[in-house]
This record gives sequence, C-alpha cells and structure tokens, in this order.
Amino acid sequence: MILIFVSCSDKQDKETEIVSETKHPNLILTNKSVAEIKLQLGTIPVFDETLKLAKEAVDLEIEKGIDVPIPKDMAGGYTHTQHKLNYATMQKAGVLFQLLGDEKYAIYIRDMLLTYAKMFPTLPLHPQTRSYSRGKLFWQCLNDSNWLVFTSQAYDCIYSWLPKEQSDYLNKTLFRPYADFLSIETPQFFNRVHNHSTWGNVAVGMIGLVMDDEELVNRALYGLKKENLDLKAKDNDGGFIFDKDGKAGFLANLDSPFSPDGFYTEGPYYQRYAMYPFLIFAEALQNKKPELKIFEYKNGVLIKAVDALLNLTDDNGEFFPLNDGQKGMSHYTSSLVSAVDIAFYYGSQNPELLSIAQKQNEVQLDASGLMVAIGLKENKEKPFIKKSMELTDGSKGDEGGIGILRYQKEDEKLALVLKYTGQGLSHGHYDKLSFSFYENGDEVLQDYGLARFVNVEQKNGGGYLKENKTFAKQSIAHNTIVQNETSHFNYDFGTGSAHHSEKYIFDASNPNFQIVSAKEANAYPGTEIHRTMIMVVDESLEKPFVIDINKIQSNKNNNYDLPYYYFGQIISTNFDYNTPKTLSILGKKNGYNHIWNEGSGIANQESIQFTWLDNRRFYTITSATDKKDEIIFARIGANDPEFNLRKDPSIIIRKKGVKNTVYASIIESHGTYDPVKEVANNAYSNFSKIEILKDDANYTAIKIQFKEGKEKILILSNIDNSIDKKHSVSINSKDYTFTGSYYYN
Repeated sequence: MILIFVSCSDKQDKETEIVSETKHPNLILTNKSVAEIKLQLGTIPVFDETLKLAKEAVDLEIEKGIDVPIPKDMAGGYTHTQHKLNYATMQKAGVLFQLLGDEKYAIYIRDMLLTYAKMFPTLPLHPQTRSYSRGKLFWQCLNDSNWLVFTSQAYDCIYSWLPKEQSDYLNKTLFRPYADFLSIETPQFFNRVHNHSTWGNVAVGMIGLVMDDEELVNRALYGLKKENLDLKAKDNDGGFIFDKDGKAGFLANLDSPFSPDGFYTEGPYYQRYAMYPFLIFAEALQNKKPELKIFEYKNGVLIKAVDALLNLTDDNGEFFPLNDGQKGMSHYTSSLVSAVDIAFYYGSQNPELLSIAQKQNEVQLDASGLMVAIGLKENKEKPFIKKSMELTDGSKGDEGGIGILRYQKEDEKLALVLKYTGQGLSHGHYDKLSFSFYENGDEVLQDYGLARFVNVEQKNGGGYLKENKTFAKQSIAHNTIVQNETSHFNYDFGTGSAHHSEKYIFDASNPNFQIVSAKEANAYPGTEIHRTMIMVVDESLEKPFVIDINKIQSNKNNNYDLPYYYFGQIISTNFDYNTPKTLSILGKKNGYNHIWNEGSGIANQESIQFTWLDNRRFYTITSATDKKDEIIFARIGANDPEFNLRKDPSIIIRKKGVKNTVYASIIESHGTYDPVKEVANNAYSNFSKIEILKDDANYTAIKIQFKEGKEKILILSNIDNSIDKKHSVSINSKDYTFTGSYYYN
C-alpha cells in the first residue's frame, strides 16, 4: 500500500494509508542514517561534541533514577519541569541507543514508558484549571503534545528492540489513549489553526507513524470533523478556536498561517516555537513516505519559513518581538538548531545557513545534523546576509506584511521594522502601522513585546500576566497612532481579525533611499492612517537617518497620540516643559491606565527636538508640530502593584481636536559618549528643523533643513503609487515634476 497525499481543500474523509519499514527507527533517525552517522563518529567535531553533551546529560539523569511525579504544578513548578525533563531525556536516550548501541539507554526509556503507562489511565485532568484545554501531565494540552512529540522519537528508537507484548501494551495503554485525549477528547485544542494545534496535530501524527496507525495519521493531517462543536468558542487569549474557513489539521496549519514568503502570522516568537513540530513531522513524513514530497507543499513554504524567520532577527540573532514575543529569544534556541539543519538538508544546501549553525555550535543528531557538521568541517559556510525585504502576510500573501529596511557599512548596522499585517490570531497585538528601530542589534525605539515571565513560577505560574491584555497588546504600548485614547478596533478580536493594513510602497532598490509605506483604514471607523518610513543615506552624515510621516484623514475631529518608546536618559529638548511633584496616570483605560505622566509642555513652535543618550550613543527626534501640540514625557508602570511591567519611558506627541493632520519626524543616531575619556562626540542633531510644506488628499510635502544649511524636499503621492505615474506639484509658487510615487531632492 502507499500513502496518498491529498490537498487540504479536499474532503476530510479522504484517507491516507501507510506502511512502515520493516524495522525501526524510521522517523527522524533511520537505519540508513544511523549506519552513515556511525561511520563518521569521531571525525565530525560539531556533531561529536553535541553527542558528547547529550550523553553527559542523559547519563546524569540515569544515575538519578526515574522520577515520574503525579502532576500538580503550573509552568516552572517541580512536576511540570520534571515531566519536561523526562521527555527531553528520553528523546536523547533514544538517539544514544541507536548511535552508541548501549542498551542502558533503551532500558531507561522502556522503564520510563512503563511507569507512564501505569500512571496515565489513572490521571484526571490536570488540577490547575486555568487553561481552556487542560492536559494530563501538564496544565495545558500544548505541553502534553510537547511530551508526545519528543517521546514518539524515543519510542521509535526502541520499538524494534522491545518485545512485541510490551510495545502492544504501551500502544494500547499509553500512546493510543494519549493521542485520542489530545484530539477526540479535546477538539477545542486539536482542531484549530494555531501554533498550539500544530503541536497537537504533530503529536498525534508522530505516534501514529510509530505505531503504523493510519487513522491517527489522517487525523493529524486533516483534523477532526466539527460536528456538535461550538464554532464561536474562544481560547484563553480571546482567539477563535475554529478557523473561519473550516480548516483543521497539520496541512491546514501549513496553508493558513504561513504566507507564500514563509512569514507566520502569529509573529516570529511563535513561528520559532512552531517550527520544531512543523519540521520534525515533515522530516518524519519524508523519511517514512518520501513520495509525499512534504517539503514541496505550498511551493516549499517550510524551507522559506526558516529563511524568513532568520531574517526576522536583529544583528544579535534575536527575534523582533512582534505581537506576543519574549525579548531575548534568538536563533540559538534548540528549535532553530533543528530548523536550520533540516532546512539545509532538505533545501538547497544554502551555505549561509552553515554560518548560523556555526554560531549555534550544535546540530540535530540525525542525517540533517550530520550533513551540516560535515559542511562546517569542510569550511563551506558563508555569512548569512540580512537584507532589506518585505515579508507578506496572509495565506495568499495579500494581507499586508512586514517591511524591513536595513543598512550595513563596516561596523554600523541599522534596521527598521514596520508592521502592516493582519491581526496575527490570538497572539496578535492592536498595533497597526507600528515600528521598531535598531542599531547594531540594540533597540533604539522599541516594541514592548509580551507581558509574561515564561516558566518563572512566581509570576503567574509562568503564564501570561493580566497586563498582557491591559497594556502590552494595547495600541498605546506601541510606536503608532492612537485615536481618542482607544485601541485599534476598540480592542475587539473579531473586528481586528476581519481586517489588515494595506501595503502602499516597498522599495529598497536604492540603498541610499529605502522606503516602506502602508495604509490602515479600519482601525478607527471613518479614519485613515497612512504611514511612510524612509531610511536615507546622506553623504554629509556619518549615519543614515529615518524620515517618519503619518498622514491622518478623518470624518470628524479627534485627539491623536504618537508615542516613541526609547531607552536611556534625556539629554536635551528645545521646548519648555513642567514636571509634577506628584505623578498622575495618563488615562483611565486602554493601556493609558498603566502609564505615568512624568512631565509635559506645549510645543509653541513649528519644529521640536528631543535628544537622549543610550548605549553611549546620542539620538534625536526632530518633529514638525503645531504650536499648540502637547509633548508628554511618559513612563510605563502605573497601576502595576506586582511590578509586572518594565518601567520604560516614551515621549508622546499629542494633537487635540483636529480632523486631518500630519506627523512628520526625523529619527537620527548622531554621536557617541566615551565615559573613559569623558568626551561627547557629535552630541547635537544634524538637523535644524522639519517643516510641512503641503498636505492635501493628493500630496504631502515636507522640507528637511540640515544644520549646515542645505535643504531637502520630500513629496509623497498619497493616492497613486504607480511607478510610472508622472506628477506635477506646485509648492510655494515652485513647480516640482517627478515620476513614481515620491520625490526627494
């Protein structure tokens, strides 16, 4: 029999049939790959070192003895941590048994599994009741799925070694019931388009492949039927449990969240988390049934996704914290070790991936890791060059995207990230047209990320903090326009999920003038926000500068806020302000209730400047203002009795009672401070002011005045982004003609 590959759009009752190889392992390790690896052991430094560390870790756990506690704790607690350690140790032990041939590793896995098999039938749902999908060993089914994905690999490695009566017992008592629990008994967890469900699908699919259980494999690929299920149910994060198009299963999770460019709509933090199950199951399917050509599915989206994910990092390899994202998570995480190796092996053997693997300094202990280790031994690596790029969002690539502008010259590296995506499922934030800015891997103007201490038990059991909803997801927590102190889409998930921002321009073809521009017409009914950001290299300046234009058109008068979240210490301003003796909060709700007003003033001029020092570098924002605009010095941390939020500062430019308006700013890095020599170099801005010359429905024009005396004019076409369109604009009795969507000279 053969496995028949069926498109996700076909009826779910179409099934696949599988037949195993005659001998295990045949998922991640295979008999062939084990033989090849054994021939190379002792001659491949990175692989050998990874294997050595795995052996040391497993030997230590074997010496301690088996510990399978009754589940009771949240993430970070003893029982949670122990069961997590158990599945990781079993997976490594399986590899060690196959590669080293020492039966003590097989015995350890067998005894551990028999202990779990004895306990599992007696387990009720986990005693912690916080999750919408409580697990058995863990507080949520997601972690139970982690357990089964890793344990399936260990089981595969000893399956042929076990007496048939023992494998039959484990199949019947532990593994099939566990797979049914994670799917049939918890459909609200299993049948979603979400990273949680991807883990669930893969858990069921992996153990199905080990046991040659056709029903489980089909269930994993296509999901469950939705009979007698609440299609409007939501999870703990307020996200819909069932996909709007009725899709479910592993293939649906490949189809819907990934764009054709490989961008994952939940954001890079959860893309990183989901890549392990996506790729490890794909590898298992490829090894067991290569005729599926799973790595060619959706035009090779899995391989593209690894490249996209690596490009969604700063200069230090840390992921941009878009949507719910923990800062500091990077390509050094174990899931990216697997992702890089598998993408290299099953992709085009891109030597740039080897340079990432070289930094990671470890490999996956299988055929993919072997190939990477040999490539590194033979010095085939090339630098992974992160270029300016646009990554589209949406399953068809038509739901906005992420624009990344980069500059690199010698030791100076800048990156600007503009977000104009869809909602991002339940981990999405209400931050249309928000941006972040980096210099040499350091955040200059930040995206807050998530409010959570992952696996820190003292902080809400390691789960999401309430401030994730009351602040981190709110619009005011981001560098974007906020209208009338209300978050985008009025913080309504259903409304936000129905809309996405629209790309207007992305052009990085000229390294001296890179531009990204997008529009948002649904965040506030009756209001359109059009943001354009440009990275400009000027021969008279040491570093590029950024132009930030926010054009707002509305059908009524509103109050608008534009925050810039910076780090460091204020150095100077060119406007007067007052600081109160007693702090007050900025507002009553929508995240404003978590912000202190530390000082404020009135612009009283047509261009303001704000300079600060961070990481021994000077930065200045120069903004065009109306004289009556209010400038607010703000800081996160109000109404935070448990100190769950970081006390980060921002400067907010507030415009009151206006219908149509423009925010125009220059953002620049322009100097350094040496604390040893006690010398400040180029501590003052390179610009004297920025001025709005013209703004109507068709065109917005600004003038940038350099301190040295020269001027530059920028004109944006607001409604026609055609590269061939010819324009003629009169500004202050002077005519400007240009072709395309912008003019700069």
